[in-house]
Amino acid sequence: MDKVGLAVKQRYQKFLDDVVPFMVPRWLFVLGIIFYFVYRIMTLQGWYISCYALAIFHLNLFIAFLSPKIDPSFEMAESMEDDDGPALPTNNNEEFRPFIRRLPEFKFWEQTVISTLVAIFTTFFECFNVPVFWPILVMYFFILFFLTMKRQIKHMIKFRYLPFTHGKTKYKGKPEVS
Repeated sequence: MDKVGLAVKQRYQKFLDDVVPFMVPRWLFVLGIIFYFVYRIMTLQGWYISCYALAIFHLNLFIAFLSPKIDPSFEMAESMEDDDGPALPTNNNEEFRPFIRRLPEFKFWEQTVISTLVAIFTTFFECFNVPVFWPILVMYFFILFFLTMKRQIKHMIKFRYLPFTHGKTKYKGKPEVS
């Protein structure tokens, strides 16, 4: 049985390794399965709790994707305890710190696919079809989304980090003279 489990893990890892370079098709696949899930929810007229849980989980993944691995607010709090405030860099190694995500893009994609497939799977079982008044869930999700994103954007502005490479200044070296 261990050999079968190992073989499945190896094939899954091989699949993941093969799809890494194809970012746009991967995310188009994600959009496709999310649209299928939404279509299934709309046609079945149920499973709103599964939909709400999936949306909250995706929001959590998105926030982790936007957040830096090392939170500057924690570093600032630690430096405030040690000294009178944040200190200037003392050598060249401290000044440049590239943006490293708490949740890398590929892991974000992988968790999104897995969670969406699990949510689709739950729509095949009546025990997950809990009767709820769905407009309240939609309203609550949008309030939660806007408040969370407002906080995240304020954090990004306060600590001057941009989690996307689009729009960042690109520096070029001296032109080569031949």
